[in-house]
Amino acid sequence: MSEHPQPLADCIAVVTGASRGAGRGIALELGAAGATVVVTGRSTRERPAAGYDGILALSGQSLLPGDIDSTAEAVTAAGGRGIAIACDHGDEAQVEALFERVLREHGRIDLLVNNAWGGHQSFDGVFDAPFWQHPLAHWDSMLQHGVRHHLLASRQAAPAMVAQGRGLIVTTTFHDRGHYLRGNLYYDLAKAAMTRLAFGMAEELRPHGVASLALSPGWMRTEFVLQGHRTDEDHWHERPELARTESPRYLGRAVAALAADPQVLDWSGQVLLVAELAQRYGFTDVDGRQPPAFALDAPAGR
Repeated sequence: MSEHPQPLADCIAVVTGASRGAGRGIALELGAAGATVVVTGRSTRERPAAGYDGILALSGQSLLPGDIDSTAEAVTAAGGRGIAIACDHGDEAQVEALFERVLREHGRIDLLVNNAWGGHQSFDGVFDAPFWQHPLAHWDSMLQHGVRHHLLASRQAAPAMVAQGRGLIVTTTFHDRGHYLRGNLYYDLAKAAMTRLAFGMAEELRPHGVASLALSPGWMRTEFVLQGHRTDEDHWHERPELARTESPRYLGRAVAALAADPQVLDWSGQVLLVAELAQRYGFTDVDGRQPPAFALDAPAGR
């Protein structure tokens, strides 16, 4: 049992795409705050998700990192209650069954974090290129397996939250001061669509006491980023090019702070930056720093 205050002890949360990366970081911090966290995704301990062969080969790896089972166990170890439920968030029937089960077993949904993301499945090692040189496969991986995933989950969670008269939907995105995310038109389209999705849902949910917002982290040291730079979480600081990165737990602490804020409806419809919320709520990253908001044109040593 955790010895720390647990402001989310009564919170029932669903975090999509939580096998690794941002979703795992969010789930762990919600667990540390005492929440019951339903951890979803396609990767289980017995069967890793398919479709990641390309990015694994580029990083010289053969095994896909992370799974929903280990994340759920880590949530419980952190002080919450982790529940792993396998779900392909592109399959409407599976998404419907997921939320039916959550409501059946827990009676409500207080927090949905839309984080499932398929962009890594079409990654070919090229970050910056004109749109006509990027493969059209990015459309499916980022729009169909990103934005659509968020919409499917939100459609299932929203009716329950409306009936409750309260709830929070957080959509993870990337936002750089409204600038075009030059170098990858598909990525820019997907993130802008996610931000607009969060805004539109906020407009329709606000009269029912339900909040919806978009949340943008900086450059996170996900498993794929660390693998791509041939390092790990214990040695990343030895790589100067990673100086501006932050851990996925920083994003997780922002989500936990928002979920615990009784005035969270005031944020509804906005695009929020993790770095700015750190200043507002007073949390830090795991190393005690408060990394500033990430900007694509900032100097590497910032």
